[in-house]
Amino acid sequence: MVRRVYAEKKPPLRLEAQGLLNELRSILGVTALTGLRLANRYDVENIDEAVFEQAKGIVFSEPQVDDLWEEESLPMPEGPYSVLAVEALPGQFDQRADSAAQCIQLMAGVDRPLVSYAKVYLLEGTLSEADLEKIKGYVINPVESREGLPEKPETLVRTHPAPRAVEVLDGFTAMDEAALKALLERLGLAMDLDDLEFLQAYFRDTERRDPTITEVRVVDTYWSDHCRHTTFSTHILDANIENEAVKRAYAHYQELRREVYGDRAKDRPETLMDIATIATTALKKRGLLPELDESEEINACSIHVPALVDGKTQDWLLMFKNETHNHPTEIEPFGCAAT
Repeated sequence: MVRRVYAEKKPPLRLEAQGLLNELRSILGVTALTGLRLANRYDVENIDEAVFEQAKGIVFSEPQVDDLWEEESLPMPEGPYSVLAVEALPGQFDQRADSAAQCIQLMAGVDRPLVSYAKVYLLEGTLSEADLEKIKGYVINPVESREGLPEKPETLVRTHPAPRAVEVLDGFTAMDEAALKALLERLGLAMDLDDLEFLQAYFRDTERRDPTITEVRVVDTYWSDHCRHTTFSTHILDANIENEAVKRAYAHYQELRREVYGDRAKDRPETLMDIATIATTALKKRGLLPELDESEEINACSIHVPALVDGKTQDWLLMFKNETHNHPTEIEPFGCAAT
């Protein structure tokens, strides 16, 4: 049995809804939209009545700030309105649904239930089809979400057909430049022609076979600028700078290169990454960063600091800034990493 609940912020706390209403009216120009409400819709299966009742005020809502309704009892506007539900694509990791399922499991010590989540938009006003399409295009990211059905499903169990055999790119290792360019266009790859030619040489000379489409897609993802920062590694062969302040800064960068790399400077490519890190590299060469941590990760954001613990000095690492890809591609198959 699937149970459904809606949680909506109490009227004085509907700041998100008010902000979105202002955006849709001012940015999209949907002036026919006179009001907007937002509700979090949860469908849950494999949960008994007692656990469900307990979860309503602990997992699905915060009674101090939320109003909660069961099944189809969400109060609708009195005047004309439209309802839009947005849910994650099948296969896309839904953090809110997953967290709710885990919380119920921890709260009641039961098997983890099935939970499905959707954000429901109650759009007040007489909206045209064009207005609705504008709003859908604004709030639905097709890479990771879709419009959800209003009806409650009979079950949350999802069945999937057996995947077809993985396609092999027959003839890939023998393609000429024109064929490789056509392949880049057809597959919409992020890599450029040089990357694809390098990959072709690897499969031709090392693997001695044609790759699968999966192998090409995986390499394309991890060679993308998001993962490898290829833009930062681009070799700067010539720089034409008009701004005098920037020109002086660039000249100072080249002086630091000669200080840091010595005779090797002429053979080391100039890149945006080198420009970004040259100051720290110079300070380190001058012996002014003795606390900098040097490990396999080579993380320039970690320094050694002495910490007094229970009367004894211990060597601790202080991290004062870091970037993390906290949703790796393996978890977000559609949206990829979220930084």
